[in-house]
Amino acid sequence: MKKLPFVFAGAVLAGLGIYFLGPPWKNDICMIGHRGYSGVHQDNTALAFAAAAEHGFGGCETDVRITKDGQFVCNHNAEVKFHDGTELLVAEHSLEELKAKPLFNEHNNGEVPYICTFAEYLEIMRDNNMICFVELKGEFPKDKIKEMFELADEIYDLSMVELQSFEIENLKMARELFPQLRVMLTWGQDRGPYTEALNLGFNIDANINASKRSIVKDFHRRGQTVGFWTCNDIFRLRKAQWRKPDYIESDFFGQKKR
Repeated sequence: MKKLPFVFAGAVLAGLGIYFLGPPWKNDICMIGHRGYSGVHQDNTALAFAAAAEHGFGGCETDVRITKDGQFVCNHNAEVKFHDGTELLVAEHSLEELKAKPLFNEHNNGEVPYICTFAEYLEIMRDNNMICFVELKGEFPKDKIKEMFELADEIYDLSMVELQSFEIENLKMARELFPQLRVMLTWGQDRGPYTEALNLGFNIDANINASKRSIVKDFHRRGQTVGFWTCNDIFRLRKAQWRKPDYIESDFFGQKKR
């Protein structure tokens, strides 16, 4: 009987070890760099996208906005923050103006990043055979959605591109324009049920804090894919891996050790 506490402790330690080592299928899950390898390099820049390829990510997520002169650039916020402390709204300035000076680098790692165009992003993804997760930011009229994904097909391959959006109507419009385009509902518990996306044949990218194994089962049962975002610590990463999704988004974790 005296051995029971030791047996129990050993079982607990073994269980924790298995959990933190991750499931045996973890390397079958495609890791997506959230705005590139953004935990180390300035997000949504060519530096971050190229570094993601070097660190074993299978794809990169990016946010796309339209400049005043109708060009597509990668930037999460409505405004671009520069190294000199100034800010410019993407929608109110030309690509030339936005490219004129270096971006603010939150990592202070000596790199000098510049704003990245969608075309440059596509070229990096193409050259490294990586999946593109693309989220539209700001106003995107139908003709610009058409232009954007025609560009993606011209530079790369539309089969390697997946459109993400919180708004299901955006996904419907894109699917109408490009029936072959993969689309993915960005989802969290505050977004209501995901039933419509499931029934329309759309994929889902769920907040890891709202993730359940049942979500994966629901979508996989119909041949649809599942991603989880954004897993930036080992606890969320392992939680996601044990759920058996197709994709996991992270600022840090590729398939290779850092």
